[in-house]
Amino acid sequence: MAPAALTPESSGTSTPTTTTASKLTEAGIKHASHNSNGQTGDLAPLDASLMTTTLNKNLKTVPEFDGPEAKAQKTMTDHMVSALWTIEHGWAAPELKPYGPLSIMPSASVLHYATECFEGLKLYRGYDGRLRLFRVSRNCARMCRSASRIALPDFDPQELEKMIVALCARDGPRWLPKDRAGCFLYIRPTMIATDSALGVQRPREALLYVILACFPDMSKSLASPAPPAMRGEANGHSKASPGLRLIASSEDTIRAWPGGFGYAKVGANYGPSLVAQGEAKAKGFDQVLWLFGGDDYVTEAGASNFFVVLREQSSGKLQLITAPLEERMILEGVTRASVLELARERLTKTQEGVESVEVVEKRFNMGDLIAAYEEGRFVEAFAAGTAFFVAPVSVIHFRGRDIAVPMDGDSGVYARLIKQWLSNIMYGKQQHEWGVVVEEETE
Repeated sequence: MAPAALTPESSGTSTPTTTTASKLTEAGIKHASHNSNGQTGDLAPLDASLMTTTLNKNLKTVPEFDGPEAKAQKTMTDHMVSALWTIEHGWAAPELKPYGPLSIMPSASVLHYATECFEGLKLYRGYDGRLRLFRVSRNCARMCRSASRIALPDFDPQELEKMIVALCARDGPRWLPKDRAGCFLYIRPTMIATDSALGVQRPREALLYVILACFPDMSKSLASPAPPAMRGEANGHSKASPGLRLIASSEDTIRAWPGGFGYAKVGANYGPSLVAQGEAKAKGFDQVLWLFGGDDYVTEAGASNFFVVLREQSSGKLQLITAPLEERMILEGVTRASVLELARERLTKTQEGVESVEVVEKRFNMGDLIAAYEEGRFVEAFAAGTAFFVAPVSVIHFRGRDIAVPMDGDSGVYARLIKQWLSNIMYGKQQHEWGVVVEEETE
C-alpha cells in the first residue's frame, strides 16, 4: 500500500481569478476540463491506494552528491511511479516499477502539440536524519491547474502526493542515506498526452509519472567553485561578483502575456525561452530578466520569481516587492509564496539589526528600478525558485547599461536571512508544518 499523504488539507492554495485575463481563455479551460468533457458513465479516479509494486532487481550505483553525474542531470534513481488515463475508463491503477524508457507512438499528441505539464520539487535529507518534502501539496495542486490549461485530465492532487511519497519512501533511503544530511534529490512529476491520433484535438489518453533525479546543488551559488550557471561563466568569461548577473529581455521578446499560460508549468513556457537564455549566457550573463510591454514591466528572472527590496520614495520605508499573480503571467511559485509568507510573519518589525519591510505584490518596471538605483533607494534583489532556491542578484543589464545591485558581501541581507529560514525548515532544523516527513520503506 502506498504511504498516505501527510500534508494538511488546509495548506493548499488556489490561483486567483483576474478581470484582465481573457474570458475566452477561462471559458476554454472550463470547456476542456475532463470533468465535463463529453464523457459518459463513471470514470475511475486516480487512486494511489491501488498502486502495484515491481521492484528493480538491477540496482544502480549511487553517485556522490553534487558530483559529475549530478551536474550532467541524467542520473535517475532505481524506480518511477506512473498511471495511465484514457477517456473511456479514467485512471488505471498506479504502478511503482523500475525506471526505464517510455513507449509512445511517433504521432503522440505530446510530440506535436506540447500537451505536457510538469512540476519540480525536492526530497531533503534533514540534519535530524528524516526525509522531508517541502509544501508538496502546493506542487500537486498547481500541476492539476497546469493540466487543465492544456486539456489534460483532472485528478485529486492528494493522490498525486501519495504517489510522490511512495516513490520517495522507496528510493530515498538508498539514494539519500542518513550520512548525506543537507543533501537532496530532485523530483519531477510529469503528465503527457500519449493519444496517438494526429489531429489537433483534446487528448483521449495521457500518462502521469514521477521520477527522482540526481541534481546539482544550485543553491550553493556562493560555494567555491560554484556551478557554472551561478558563476556567470559563458564564452570563456567569468565574473568576480558572487551574485547572479541578469540581462533584461529585448523589446521583441516576450515570455508571457495576460490571459496566456505563464501561470501554468507547461513545456511551452520553457522551450521558446531557450534562445534568449543562450544569448544571455553567450554575453556573460546567468539568466534573462523577462520584461513585458512598452513600459518594461518586470516579471520573472529566467524560470524563477524575482524580488527587489527598495526604499519607498515618499515614506522612506523598505518594501519587499514582487510582481502580482492576477494577470496570469507569473508562475505561482512555491518558494515565492513561502518567501512572502515568512516575510509577512517575521519581518514586520526590525530585529537583530535587520530593518522591517512592507511586503508588496504589485507591478513595477525598469524605470522604477533605475530611479531607485540613481536615488540610492535600491537595497537588493534576488531570484527564488526550486532550482536556484534563493539566489542574490548583483547586476541587471538594461539597454546597454549595468545596474550594480548592492550586496552585503556574498548576498543581500534579506536574501540571506530568508534563505536560512527556508533551509532550516527543509532540512529539519526547525519543526514546521511546511516540512512533510516521509516515512522510509525498509527492505
